[in-house]
Amino acid sequence: MSDRMISVTMRINGEKTGPVDLPEDLMLLEYLHEYLNLTGTRYGCGQGVCRACAVIHDGAAGAEPIPACITGVAWANGRSFRTVEGHATRDDDGNVTQLTSVQQAFLDHFSFQCSYCTSGFVAAATALVERLEAAPIAPEDVEDVVLDALNENICRCTGYVRYLEATRDVILNTPGLTRAAVTEENPS
Repeated sequence: MSDRMISVTMRINGEKTGPVDLPEDLMLLEYLHEYLNLTGTRYGCGQGVCRACAVIHDGAAGAEPIPACITGVAWANGRSFRTVEGHATRDDDGNVTQLTSVQQAFLDHFSFQCSYCTSGFVAAATALVERLEAAPIAPEDVEDVVLDALNENICRCTGYVRYLEATRDVILNTPGLTRAAVTEENPS
């Protein structure tokens, strides 16, 4: 760990954090765990490959899942992120009052075994759903789009089928995420 400190401010789950002096080479995952006690994001491979550590970066291009284990706080400075703790609706006491459609679908499909990778899959599926709100796809493209969006996430228990099914169900059952196919009879 570097002795050089930098002042960091960012938004985590809608709340401003900082400014706080942090080692310049501290990773976002370490900041979440050690400074904010947000431990739902998991450390997996430590190389950004497994995506168990994925959080959502809310940037100019929209929601993007990024690996927090290799994302430095220096890059994260001034940016906005959502961890798995920031998805569900909570009351004033912090109790969960409503899950997101992705979280509920994962529960309904029992899309986890050990659940170690679940927070990364929630980030990837949520970012996909949010992208589709802005740019719906044809129903026949859902399978390929879901596979592409969740492809980087690794599940050690091989629970992929349930994650994919749950995500596909959210997309197909949420109005506005898919659009009718364009045909010559229906050019709209």
